[in-house]
Amino acid sequence: MLFQSISTHMCINTERPKPVVKVTPDQRVFRGETVTLTCDIQGGGNIQWTYSWFKDGSVIRRVTERVYSITSDQSDSGEYRCRGERSDSQRSDTSAAVTLTVSGESTLTVTPDSPVFTGDTVNLTCVIESDNNWRYEWYKGSYRVMPHRSERYTVNRDTLSIRGATESDQDQYMCRGQRDERPKSSHSSSLVYLTVMGLKPKPEFTSDPAGAALTGNTVTLTCRMDLSTGWDFYWYKHTLNSEIKTETNSYRVKIDSVSDGGQYWCRAGRGKPVYYTQYSDALWVNVTGQISVFSILSSLLAACPYLLATVVLLFKCYRARGKTSV
Repeated sequence: MLFQSISTHMCINTERPKPVVKVTPDQRVFRGETVTLTCDIQGGGNIQWTYSWFKDGSVIRRVTERVYSITSDQSDSGEYRCRGERSDSQRSDTSAAVTLTVSGESTLTVTPDSPVFTGDTVNLTCVIESDNNWRYEWYKGSYRVMPHRSERYTVNRDTLSIRGATESDQDQYMCRGQRDERPKSSHSSSLVYLTVMGLKPKPEFTSDPAGAALTGNTVTLTCRMDLSTGWDFYWYKHTLNSEIKTETNSYRVKIDSVSDGGQYWCRAGRGKPVYYTQYSDALWVNVTGQISVFSILSSLLAACPYLLATVVLLFKCYRARGKTSV
């Protein structure tokens, strides 16, 4: 009998299955959105896996479900990987990294600080903590601001400027961004209330020391504005044709001579074009020359002969009246 030998070759696949991480709805999300990470082990068959999740190289979770959901916060931004492990301690490869970017909410800033005044230029800037390519929208109350419908409105990228503010501009404002790629819309910013005051403010003007000043001393003038911030200060003297500008509300005057005295006043301004407050009330700085000891002695010595003559004359008159009475 002729036997034929048949050799059976068994091929054993020693390659580990390769996981793939899938992210929904997208790898770019805003804070508060729910993000689902799915660890798909390709070629893993129907084996029961335990899944290890890694963020920036560190294990953050070990679960038997292949789906990992998080309510995103900015601290969740980073690189994510996954790996599977079977009950017999055999492991899959580690997946390639996927990057999750979580952006913060929109923030609306108003300059200058509220309250503002009629005539002020107000800038509303929408800051979105994420990539560029945003188209910005501003809302006043429940209505969208349409910059092209008013000559007082201008837009420069993320900033809406209102020129010549009026009391009708007083309201709640918010902003948000729109774009073509995900995420297509940002979260709306928190509401910011803009207060517009109708009467121009008037600074309080004081001097230290108050009253008269001596030559050789220094007088500090203060132009006080208690409402809001962002002011520059302008100083005037009745004998000067030009103004002096400072970023602080105080101005030091060195009294070198009597001519440094006189009438002073101030006002504040901010923005471009500059919005000025009213002028303060005028303040007089009275300057007197220093009185030296030498000048006092000289005056006394000069007066002594006259004083002595007066005393002698009075004494003679007194004696003469005494003899007459006898």
